[in-house]
Parts: sequence; structure tokens; C-alpha cells
Amino acid sequence: MTPELADTAIIIARILVGALFIIGGLRHFPVLDAMTAAMKERGVPQARLVLIVGSIYQIVLGITLALGLFAAASALGLILFTVLATVMMLNFWDKEGPQRAALFNGFMSNVAIIGGLLALAATG
Repeated sequence: MTPELADTAIIIARILVGALFIIGGLRHFPVLDAMTAAMKERGVPQARLVLIVGSIYQIVLGITLALGLFAAASALGLILFTVLATVMMLNFWDKEGPQRAALFNGFMSNVAIIGGLLALAATG
């Protein structure tokens, strides 16, 4: 791959991964009540506040990543967000059957997203 093509691929990757977090964060607001209830059920203290702050956090860092501003720091911040969200919301280890399988698939998707964020952090 030529250096120019590699640079273009990194820019596209930042935009795509950033958009994932921007859209994900924005999608929380129309369903605040349902998501707050799910987080409370999982024992998250101050669930509504955590959800709102976390959603804003992921939107802001998604924007900065997509724009290439503080890209490494943005990617590392989104790794932290993804790890915390995964532990809070994708507790497949507590479930059985189809629910366990669905949560495990989400867990593994987040593992892959963390891998992509690590690569983006390394490219600065």
C-alpha cells in the first residue's frame, strides 16, 4: 500500500469509527427512559446521569476522532468508554440461551471495535 493510500485509509477509518460513536450516542436520547431502566436493572448508580454524560462523551470523542483532532487521545478515550459500556450493558456471563448468545455477540463486536480503536490510536 502506498503511503498516500495508507493515509486515505486512516482518514476513512477515523470517519467510519467516529460515526459509529456519534450515531450511537445520538440514538440514546430518544430512548433515555428505557436505557436508564436497563442500566438501573444492572445496578448502575445514577443511571440517567451516567447515560447522558456517557452519551455526550461518546458523541464528542466520536466527532474529534472523525475530524482527526487529537485522534490518538480520542481513540483511547473511546476505548475506555467501550470497555465501561461493555461491562455495564453486555453481561453475557449472567445469562443463558439466546439472550447469552446475543449479548456475547455484542461483547465480541466491542472487542473488535477496541482493536480498531487501538490501531487508530497507534496511527495518531
